Amino acid sequence: MTGTDARQDSTTGHGRRHRHIPQTRWPRRARRTEAGPPPVWSRNFALFFAARAVARLGDTMLPVALAAGLLEHGYGAGAVGLAMASTAAAFAGLVVFGGVVADRFSTRRLMIGADLARLVTQSLAASLFFAGHVVLWQICVIGFVNGVAGAVFQPGVASTVPRLAADIQGANGAIRIAESAAQLAGPAVAGLLVGFASPGGVFAAHATTYAASALCLLLLRLPPLPESARGTAGRGMRAFRADLVQGWREFRSRAWLWGVIAVWCLYMIAVWGPTVPLVATEVVQHHGPRAYGLVNSALGAGTVVGGVLALRLRPRRMLRAGALALFAFFGFPAAVGAGLGVAVMAAGAAVAGAGMSFWSVMWATSVQTQVPADVLNRIHAYDVAGSLAMMPVGQALAGPAAGVLGAGHVLLVSAVTSVVVAATLLVIPAVRDLVRAEPDRPGHRHLRGHSRT
Repeated sequence: MTGTDARQDSTTGHGRRHRHIPQTRWPRRARRTEAGPPPVWSRNFALFFAARAVARLGDTMLPVALAAGLLEHGYGAGAVGLAMASTAAAFAGLVVFGGVVADRFSTRRLMIGADLARLVTQSLAASLFFAGHVVLWQICVIGFVNGVAGAVFQPGVASTVPRLAADIQGANGAIRIAESAAQLAGPAVAGLLVGFASPGGVFAAHATTYAASALCLLLLRLPPLPESARGTAGRGMRAFRADLVQGWREFRSRAWLWGVIAVWCLYMIAVWGPTVPLVATEVVQHHGPRAYGLVNSALGAGTVVGGVLALRLRPRRMLRAGALALFAFFGFPAAVGAGLGVAVMAAGAAVAGAGMSFWSVMWATSVQTQVPADVLNRIHAYDVAGSLAMMPVGQALAGPAAGVLGAGHVLLVSAVTSVVVAATLLVIPAVRDLVRAEPDRPGHRHLRGHSRT
């Protein structure tokens, strides 16, 4: 945004007049002093941090539990994929509607309810595996319910962070580090539980993580939202549709936002979608599962490093800095596609993880600081839906493409495309020139200069 007039267009940089959004007024007691923002590590943020970390730990345990449990009961890889797809389909299809719901009701209560629902479903799954009575359609139904709960839970994450910490970038960086560390530990913990207990034990542990997350959120105390930042009071399907349409208009009115999502669709189809399954196939076939574990761990370690860098570096043009960091992803698929040694592949994965993690923090912070509080949940839902919608397409096309070109060549194409994606983000003026917005207080954006993942 050029200048400081909040009514100017924050998406194009041309100063075009935009629909007026009322300034959010917060009670005097909630306002920060001129001395600077409060520290990130308040009691409430620590609770939210713990909730996100433990939930991520459980989520990374689930694929191991599904694979081991279903294979043990005579099902094949297709059944494992179907069980995972049931969750992903429900989440991707309903998260936009979850954003509308989150803007109309208490996000904390919705997140607690979603955690409790998943506590019940995963406890049920654990009992099925413990009893040895595992039917695929039942597991898929449980996965679908989990996806619905996730669609209700996820939109509230974006709006909760700005209400807990004035240093939004620092808060996102800290959460990113916790989630990355959990992602490193989760598969290892799941493997130990499968080895020493059973797949049912992993499902029981997963259910426990949702109980812990719900408890942390129950103890959480969020500052009250002012009237101007709350959802519309109307009820019924007509009001619901109006909120959905308003969210889409807000999303479409920001060129930097939909521009990143449009580019990210290409990224998911041609880069991330093929990279995940083909890297696993190539590394395991040529170097064994231990080598793949090493490469995957290096990727996770790199994401921790990227989160640390995002805590320390404060670029004025956040999306420009994040796009530059995305160039680092090239080395991961390129090293595997070229058939280089395990050490080189691990190094490429670590650098790629750092770049992706840094981008993720820059993107999340930009969305949370540039978008008005009253539509943030809906905008975040469109962001999540748009980011994830094309990933299954890329994964589905990876196999046929590898059959025609060879897996190594497909990965090399993905590496080149990752460079094209990062360069495209830098070419788009609305993305390249977006200047960070510093919040004076939760829900209020004070824009300095010009007004993903």
